[in-house]
Amino acid sequence: MRRNIGHREDEPVPAGIDYETWTGPLPKRPFNRNRFHGTVNWNWHFGCGDIGNDGVHELDIARRALSVGLPEQISGMGQKMYFDDDQQTPDTMNLTYHYKDKLLCYEQRLWNPYGMEGCDNGVAVYGDQSMAQFGKFRGHNWGYRVIDESSQVIHSEEHGKSSIDIPHVRDFLDCIRSRKKPRVDIEEGHWATSLAHLGNIVARTGRAIRFDAKTERVIGDPDADKLVRRDYRQHWSRPEGA
Repeated sequence: MRRNIGHREDEPVPAGIDYETWTGPLPKRPFNRNRFHGTVNWNWHFGCGDIGNDGVHELDIARRALSVGLPEQISGMGQKMYFDDDQQTPDTMNLTYHYKDKLLCYEQRLWNPYGMEGCDNGVAVYGDQSMAQFGKFRGHNWGYRVIDESSQVIHSEEHGKSSIDIPHVRDFLDCIRSRKKPRVDIEEGHWATSLAHLGNIVARTGRAIRFDAKTERVIGDPDADKLVRRDYRQHWSRPEGA
């Protein structure tokens, strides 16, 4: 669950904050506590909502479980339906990513405590003979379980959060020493992040979009295609070619 962040007025930049560096290559906005640490993701200018905050992790797990990259079509909805505050990004989403022979579905409800499949945050993969779930199960640690056709758990494991993090830290340190790529290349992160951004484009335009995975452009919808990229100001950290 997320909280109501209320309403705040713009104010002078507080002492001790390097707002120039914090803003980076993005066009500058007046300083506002509801567009700063802890709330920055809920503003379209700086962030991409909870789908790009927590949701991107679940999208990445689901995408890798299905062995897919970028989708051909994205449909569904995303709206701010509950909170009355300065948040601009959706608190409610229901999205479907269409692949040739697979579907990836994403649901988000930031305002209620009822998780699906018994998870606060999780992923479920449905097959014709069994299903697998991964997530933080209610009253339990992070883990996964496999369930057969008769709804019986046939395999399960649970781990504390720290034990999940340790392999990633070890891999990172090993890569620094060896100069080799990590177990998951940065392109995989790009695919997962793209799913979050494409879902937000559907939410912001209010319509389904078709996507060309080779050119990474929206097909036949110029207004939606504009949201694939953004404007940058002249700045030392401006992305090359932007």
